[in-house]
Amino acid sequence: MSKRNSQAAKTAARERLRVERERQAKRDKAKRQIIVAASVVAVLAAAGGIGYAVVQANKPSYWEGLKDAKVVAPANTTGTDGTTVVIGKDTAKKTLKIYEDPRCPVCAQFEQTVGTTVKKDIDDGKFKIQYIGATFLDGHDNGVGSKNALSALGAALNVSPEAFLEYKGALYSAKWHPNEQTDTFKDDSYLIKVADTVPALKGNAKFQDAVKKGTYDAWAMAMSKTFDTNKDGVTGTPGFVMDGKKLTADNQGTPLLTVADFDRVVGAALKG
Repeated sequence: MSKRNSQAAKTAARERLRVERERQAKRDKAKRQIIVAASVVAVLAAAGGIGYAVVQANKPSYWEGLKDAKVVAPANTTGTDGTTVVIGKDTAKKTLKIYEDPRCPVCAQFEQTVGTTVKKDIDDGKFKIQYIGATFLDGHDNGVGSKNALSALGAALNVSPEAFLEYKGALYSAKWHPNEQTDTFKDDSYLIKVADTVPALKGNAKFQDAVKKGTYDAWAMAMSKTFDTNKDGVTGTPGFVMDGKKLTADNQGTPLLTVADFDRVVGAALKG
């Protein structure tokens, strides 16, 4: 091979090497750009995810959001947002306020023991009752059962005061009232199942529709606020007030949990 040919071969080899290096450099650059772009996307996605999580965390819950919502009040109510629920004969001179939380086990004990006596006294015209519903027990476990059951009670009240009282009694019954630690009342299907034990509510499409759609959810929150802001000094349930005075079984504030205590204390209040 001549020196000329040898030199040309070397030049060609160097050119091929240069071209290959340029190609590799371009490939490396493109790879780096892809990696950077992917990293940026990942960072943005993470930031977006964090942002979304922050927004969701700061968003009010469904029930909290109802505090300022327009209230649909059930029939058979009066007062602001329909939160005054008075049941009984117009001829009854006095009104017994009863404060209850649907999940309250002591309320269930009262209803199971004294509920029929209260109903008889209402029917006999001894007194009217004013029902004030509370939902503070939901705060113990971030539950919603008290609020959901109170809304269902509103749907029953919309049917009739009698349906309301009977449904309330069923919810507090030994058969249907859940353990305080179990948020069973959060399920609409359970509330409807209990309602099917009440003749006026059994298979009642309008009632069931109101429960499923949450027609009286905002009313339940308004009623709960009535408990939270009450001027009677009632802080727990069950609570009983007549003529502005809290009624208890003794000086220690024991609730009226027996028929004997109820008859004695309420009887004295009716005379006072």
